[in-house]
Amino acid sequence: MQLTKKWIDNLDKLDIAFQPILNIQNGDIFAVEALLRNNQEIGFASIFSVFDEAYKENLLYSFDIELRKKAFEKFTHIKNFSKIKLFYNLDNRLLEMPNFTNGNTNKLLEDIGISRDNICFEISERHEITSNCNMQELLKHYNDEDFCIAIDDFGVGYSGYKLLYDTKPNIIKIDRFFLTGIEKDAKKKVMVRNITHLAIQLGIKVVAEGVQSKAELLTCRDIGCHLVQGYLIQRPTLNTEDILDNYPHIQELIKNDKRISNSNSNIDIYIDKTESLTIDSKMTLVIDYFKKYSQSTLLPIVDSNNRPIGILQEEKIKEFLYSAYGKSLLLNDTTKNSKLKNLIQACGIADIHTDISTIIELFSNNPDSPGIIITNNNKYYGFLSARAIISIMNEQNLLYAKEQNPLTKLPGNTMIEKYINTVSSSNDSYILCYFDLDNFKAFNDAYGFRNGDRVIQLFADIMRKNLHNDIFKGHIGGDDFFCGIKINDNDDMPYKDKICEIINKFIDDVKDVYSKSDKDRGYILAKDRDDVEKRFPLLTVSASILVINQRAQYRCIDSMNKILSMQKKIAKNDLSHISISSML
Repeated sequence: MQLTKKWIDNLDKLDIAFQPILNIQNGDIFAVEALLRNNQEIGFASIFSVFDEAYKENLLYSFDIELRKKAFEKFTHIKNFSKIKLFYNLDNRLLEMPNFTNGNTNKLLEDIGISRDNICFEISERHEITSNCNMQELLKHYNDEDFCIAIDDFGVGYSGYKLLYDTKPNIIKIDRFFLTGIEKDAKKKVMVRNITHLAIQLGIKVVAEGVQSKAELLTCRDIGCHLVQGYLIQRPTLNTEDILDNYPHIQELIKNDKRISNSNSNIDIYIDKTESLTIDSKMTLVIDYFKKYSQSTLLPIVDSNNRPIGILQEEKIKEFLYSAYGKSLLLNDTTKNSKLKNLIQACGIADIHTDISTIIELFSNNPDSPGIIITNNNKYYGFLSARAIISIMNEQNLLYAKEQNPLTKLPGNTMIEKYINTVSSSNDSYILCYFDLDNFKAFNDAYGFRNGDRVIQLFADIMRKNLHNDIFKGHIGGDDFFCGIKINDNDDMPYKDKICEIINKFIDDVKDVYSKSDKDRGYILAKDRDDVEKRFPLLTVSASILVINQRAQYRCIDSMNKILSMQKKIAKNDLSHISISSML
């Protein structure tokens, strides 16, 4: 259907803004999202209302095709546009339009000079309840045409995980709701981690959308998200010259944090740098590959920009090769469609700089996987096989066992010292806390070493259950413990409250270790260091806390240890059992 003059005029006044989507590991640009602007200038209160009006007039598809043309043409004005993707939002009511036909996008791309690999159609569930259109049909339509597909606002839609089950998008964008304050919200962190790791196991890339703070970005990176978008990077811009190849302020942020992240330097020796083939490769090349690399049972498949898509396992084509008809069908390359597309399977993808613990967790959640594809700067780098990951896990377990306390299985002095050394060389804010059990010697003398060990294990268990996995927990030895927490500036109160909870929990739970008479009395009789019998209160725990501000320049290890040690005596005499100081 032809657009009316009103809609032609509207198109002239509307403009396209672009917002960058970056590789979360290095700050390089991966894509831009096209966003409609100037809706108020044509009399619409919101962008959504523009599409709603076009839909009511049965002009939605005609309008959208012209809008695509406008966005595609402006996209070509971005420097190095051929090396990045354009995310274009589709209204999922398009299929309801009477003039919806196939092939229009491909013709537009051909006329403008853009590769299909540069386009990613972004779809959300905004109209799924009220619209007759099945969102899966739209996904299937563009997927069948070999376009990259992204699901927007993942986690707040109506279908959620059902979409991942029924259709396989290439990318999901985690909604901003889950990312706001994620660094201090354990529930959000667990949910985003689960979404991300499930997506990675299915071979789906994950965008952390709407990121506005350094802490949010670094948390999403540590969880395993591949890409990031939001105001922290850049607000949408109408000027294509504002779009950069890389973003120095993000690169600096990542670089500074990498000094304190776990090193993956040893992982490279485990990576198989096997060759890859592109998705449009002829099947003769695939057969030649397995002949050339007879020991290899899988082949990594990438797109034209060397970005991984999935893997092809040799067993998938063997069944074709065993019969003359199957081999003829496999080698028939007269069709334009890729034969590899229906043969490849999803595979987890992780960057070379991803924390090794995240890679191990990804594999552990999907032990049937043959391994994980490793990328560098979002390009295919190599393959980490299941056997290699298991070797890394064993190496990590041996190292951890060697350096942990034999009683509590918590990291011992060597790992605690490494952690404090990391804090001393960092530019971030931290809370360091030494815990010391009060009146432990008297209890140990009166109740024996076995019950003393029970008390130490009790406190270790309380730390594990009440401090999130991301928080470092250590056992210095005897009745002394340590924890370290990386925080945002001016965001230490929730963690101070958590330390108070641990103290109160221990004081309450440890009473069950005493005899009824001692518990009712509220003290025990034991000999002091001079062998004189006296009353000793029931066990408590004191906490010496040091808050290290991001702006703190002088982070001497000796000074930190000295402050924490001096505060122990103060904490023991305080009714709250806590002593706090700050390093500014």
